[in-house]
Amino acid sequence: MKFSTNLFIFIILTTTHTISLASAKKKKFTTGPEINITKHLYFPNFSPNNPIRTLNQDITLLGSAAISPENGCIQIPENNLQYSAGRAIYSSPIRLFDPNTRTPASFESTFTFQIHNPTNRPEPISGGLSFIIVPDEFTVGRPGPWLGMLNDACEDEYKVVAVEFDTRMNPEFGDPNDNHVGINLGSVVSNIVINVSEFGVHLNDGTVHRAWIIYDGYRKFLEIYLGPDGIVRPARGVYSGNLDLSPYLNEYMFIGFSGSTGNNRTEVHSICSWNFTSVSRAFLRVPSAESCESKFAIENYPNVSSKTPSSFYIFVAVVVLVLITMVSLYFNRKPKETNDSDEIAVVPKEKQRPSPPTRARKFNLAEINSATRGFAELQVLGSDSRSVTYKGSLVNGCNVVVKRFSGKFLSARVSDRRRMIKEVKAVGKIRHPNVVSIRGWCFDRQETIVVYDFVPNGSLDKWLFGFGVLPWTRRFKVVKDVAEALSYLHSKDLAHKNVKTSSVFLDVSFRTLVGDFGFVMSTIESTRFESLVSQKVDIFEFGVLVLEVVSGRTRRSVNPGELDLLDLAWAMHETDEKAKLVDRRMGLVVNPDQAIRVLEVGLMCTLNDNKGRPNMEEVVEYLNFERPVPELPMTRPVSLFPYSSTTGLCSGYTCAPFK
Repeated sequence: MKFSTNLFIFIILTTTHTISLASAKKKKFTTGPEINITKHLYFPNFSPNNPIRTLNQDITLLGSAAISPENGCIQIPENNLQYSAGRAIYSSPIRLFDPNTRTPASFESTFTFQIHNPTNRPEPISGGLSFIIVPDEFTVGRPGPWLGMLNDACEDEYKVVAVEFDTRMNPEFGDPNDNHVGINLGSVVSNIVINVSEFGVHLNDGTVHRAWIIYDGYRKFLEIYLGPDGIVRPARGVYSGNLDLSPYLNEYMFIGFSGSTGNNRTEVHSICSWNFTSVSRAFLRVPSAESCESKFAIENYPNVSSKTPSSFYIFVAVVVLVLITMVSLYFNRKPKETNDSDEIAVVPKEKQRPSPPTRARKFNLAEINSATRGFAELQVLGSDSRSVTYKGSLVNGCNVVVKRFSGKFLSARVSDRRRMIKEVKAVGKIRHPNVVSIRGWCFDRQETIVVYDFVPNGSLDKWLFGFGVLPWTRRFKVVKDVAEALSYLHSKDLAHKNVKTSSVFLDVSFRTLVGDFGFVMSTIESTRFESLVSQKVDIFEFGVLVLEVVSGRTRRSVNPGELDLLDLAWAMHETDEKAKLVDRRMGLVVNPDQAIRVLEVGLMCTLNDNKGRPNMEEVVEYLNFERPVPELPMTRPVSLFPYSSTTGLCSGYTCAPFK
């Protein structure tokens, strides 16, 4: 009965304490008067030497945004880059919505900006700049007509308010011309569009403009003014009208600017000064108005019974709870066994400790089925002879990628499945900033499923060979990040076994991550042989990937009679014309010495293992300019080929199965 007595005392004390806390909490604070919460930002310029503010603490630069030391302005993009996007965000959130009254804050944002063509060419230029209100400070939107506002990671519930200054006409978005202002609410398609040519304003004429964006939260009324810098606010605005922003606001939001450029005829957007003031309403929480004098007055008048009912109900509740507890203990007590000990030791069952949220775990098939909506066709991201890949959503709302391996692929040899299970669990322990984390696995009912984290911006091949043109700075970073990831995997005695552009991913900040592991090389019978060659295969495949990144070409020629990329690269090396292999779509912003060095590293990785192929640790040092790149042979080694995209077999242990 000792345990029962302790439990009884604990329940009484806990109940009494909880009721007391609830009562005290109810009395401690009451709603006070309505007050104003004011926030004011002042950036006369964005020079790093500005003594007024510390820019690296106050302004967060994302994507291709940078601060120009020449003119003290924020530039988006930092150079005349094609198909790029960036954001400049004030680092702290600002209260823009009162959840109690559902009232938006009133604010005024005034800034000077310039849209100009650095090349000074007469043809039209394209791009756009936006003042944005967003729920976070780390998302980078898509380039092109998206103006850096939204990307594939932004779901329907992503809240964004923007006023865009667009210099590109996109008919699919309802743009009237290439010189308009748009008001965007949760979408890249403007809810309201204003042709500013009617007001004598030309956004991309290279002059410095000043914009005033004024919003009255109580009236839900928006005004936008535009004019040249150095004048007072014009009497006539380009827009004024009723607009309710409350559905698109959280209580605290981030404010700033986003911009983007298109595939060609790019422009640079500069924000040179910025003032922002917001006023939101809130109710002050103040201590209770109860005083010692009022308390004394109540005690002198016993007829005043405002507190009696609640006290009586609390007393009754405690008595009832005590009775229920005693009855429950009486009927659930166990008969005492006759033995030498005076008490029965209560040994609790050992509970299984939950896995940390960052550690890969085992999923059951029901969880996977629910996440992929029953492996629905609409959830399919891709497929090949080995597997089908689905997009899924776990019960906690996290988006994942579910790779379901074919039963035919693994049923031929039981050893394949055993080796794969062991390898999946080993890779699941890896945590590296350039490796896609394995969220878990499912080996159930002959199913072999691997669950990865979802990477919003998709795979590298879509950016290289699909929409847009990645600038050189991005491509160079991709090559270095992939090298870092493979070097780390090899240091852990692991291999990727599927290095290609479709297995390299870009997150919302354009950080490169390596994923979609190959795991088992089914064409190789010997496990020992596989362990000996798999890392060297990674290095060869990395070399081919480097050539694809620099050239912007696929490894396989698309036209009959043309050389494959690897053949072409060696041919150009033999004639000392490697510079012709660099993707011309990147324009003049390519660092030629850097690009040639990267090409040489890529070619070195395709050498025979006994003829100079480096390991990944050495590759990282070459790319970081920590050691000189050895001289390449002038002719391609004869035993480098052949390889087959269908069988995946190579001479000289040089390549892997192409999946």
